[in-house]
Amino acid sequence: MIRTGLAAAATLLLLVGTASAQQQPSAASPPPDFSKVEIKTTDLGDDVYMLEGEGGNITVAVAQNGIIMVDGQYAPLHDKIKAAVATISNLPIKYLINTHYHGDHTGGNESFAKDGVTIVAQDNVRKRLAAGTTNGLTGAKTPPAPQGALPTDPYTNFSKVRLPGRVANLKHIPNAHTDGDTYVWFKTANVLATGDTFTSGLYPNIDFANGGNIKGMIAAADVYLKLTNAKSRIVPGHGPVADKAALTAYRAMLVTARDRMEKLVKDGKSEDDVVAAKPFADLDAKWASSELASKNFIRVIYHSLADKPEEKKKGLLKRLLKRS
Repeated sequence: MIRTGLAAAATLLLLVGTASAQQQPSAASPPPDFSKVEIKTTDLGDDVYMLEGEGGNITVAVAQNGIIMVDGQYAPLHDKIKAAVATISNLPIKYLINTHYHGDHTGGNESFAKDGVTIVAQDNVRKRLAAGTTNGLTGAKTPPAPQGALPTDPYTNFSKVRLPGRVANLKHIPNAHTDGDTYVWFKTANVLATGDTFTSGLYPNIDFANGGNIKGMIAAADVYLKLTNAKSRIVPGHGPVADKAALTAYRAMLVTARDRMEKLVKDGKSEDDVVAAKPFADLDAKWASSELASKNFIRVIYHSLADKPEEKKKGLLKRLLKRS
């Protein structure tokens, strides 16, 4: 939480301190119609599955006496997700791991916690959820999460979630998509769940306002390339199940974007300058889901490279003031 001696700016600086660039519908877009969402299940082998619905992908790993689940999408999908899991196994969900704090991955926390599920996440996830956040690009506010939605089993750098016949290795990736990212490695199943540090066939969002950085995203991809092999199944934060070849292409795209943007920043270009320059136009056909996605990717890369630590809060404050 940001403290300041300027009382008149205190409220805005509080918003800056909890700002986020999470993937969520814009203010002009209607909310998702959750009644129409269908949960799709993909078998990844060795009793591990990927669920797709609305929001971030879910990984379900079945053990001898229970289930480990990675991410829980939005709260209104709780019953549909449970029904989809029940078609896989009648065992209870015992652990829910949050890969980061954004609502399309953590919205189901409170409902699953009421079912008796233990919520596991990196320390910063709990902090962000408890404080409430503001979208760094749009200024949209997300209020603090209810107490019941907060992770009850936080960790700092690494952890293991164990059930008989199943181990999930958790590792924190610093300053990548956010400041609280976790990847989950089911080694014996050769399945990796990355959260939004990897988005299959899509430009990623980078939450530069809350510790996200293009350099950390590349570092995450490097870790994943060392962990995986040609037979690995990779569950991305968004997009279809991927393999090592898809991850390699994704990393190459990130490196290209970083290198081009570093030159523009070094040349003193402003945010508006780089958006107008369309530095990733040749990449858009493969990676941009829309023109807005293309522009937002330019903006988040720019801020993760151009903003100095002491300037990040000033820049966010300026953008919030423009929208007020």
